[in-house]
Amino acid sequence: MVVGSCSAILSSPPQLPQLPQLPPAPSHMTEFPKTLEQAIAQAAVATSAAIADGYTRLQVELAIPELKPMSVAEQFLAEFTQFGSQLKVFFPDAGAAALARRDWGEVPFKIVDIGTRSPLEEKIEPEDEALLFISPSAVEVERVEKLCELATCPTVMLNPRLEDVAIVGIGYAGRQLRTRFLNNIESCYYLRPIENISVFRSYPGEWQIWREIEEEFQLITEQPTKPMGDEIDAILYGGTSQSNSTETANASGSRKPGIFASMQRFLRTLSR
Repeated sequence: MVVGSCSAILSSPPQLPQLPQLPPAPSHMTEFPKTLEQAIAQAAVATSAAIADGYTRLQVELAIPELKPMSVAEQFLAEFTQFGSQLKVFFPDAGAAALARRDWGEVPFKIVDIGTRSPLEEKIEPEDEALLFISPSAVEVERVEKLCELATCPTVMLNPRLEDVAIVGIGYAGRQLRTRFLNNIESCYYLRPIENISVFRSYPGEWQIWREIEEEFQLITEQPTKPMGDEIDAILYGGTSQSNSTETANASGSRKPGIFASMQRFLRTLSR
């Protein structure tokens, strides 16, 4: 009996502990844009993805000074079509809104302004499904914040300029504004050239730094948070200070181009 019992035990396969299922590797890597049209199309896709995931305050930044806000807005709206007549597009003032109506002709969405001619409460309607603000500045930041509070739908800022220190300030009021409003806006698409690198993010991907090497952009690093000045300097200057790098470049006669020259070159590349 004992032998039979042992034999039965030995003939049974050992019970191995069940390993937990690992999540699949992320597959949302967005390629670096090769044209301006591709960048704007990517921005529209990233914005739609963020809205689908429940984000309600978003911003898209194509941080290239040479770009004209009206042209970028028109191209973005051509891609951002899912809301139809329930999309409301806000311009900083009545003049810009009138210009858009004249130049764009008949469009499926509503064009309005952030201006002071009518109460803010009258600018928001129950049927609104999304609000898009075109290049709002620090001058309009309080009215933009109020409109976002009144809205029950997603709000998107396209190339905002809301953090002008000369207007917003660096004191208590400025800190309160950032904590209360500005810091709660999700950057769903960001593209900014700096010398021979570009800072890039397309939701839901991470923040990336790309370097231009022989007229091609190659991914250098990526991280979950936006790279700031010191981190960017470490990439640009190889961990040395900017002044030391400049001296070295001057001594070798190979000084790097200025930021505006690099942006112009980058814009020409995107516009091909």
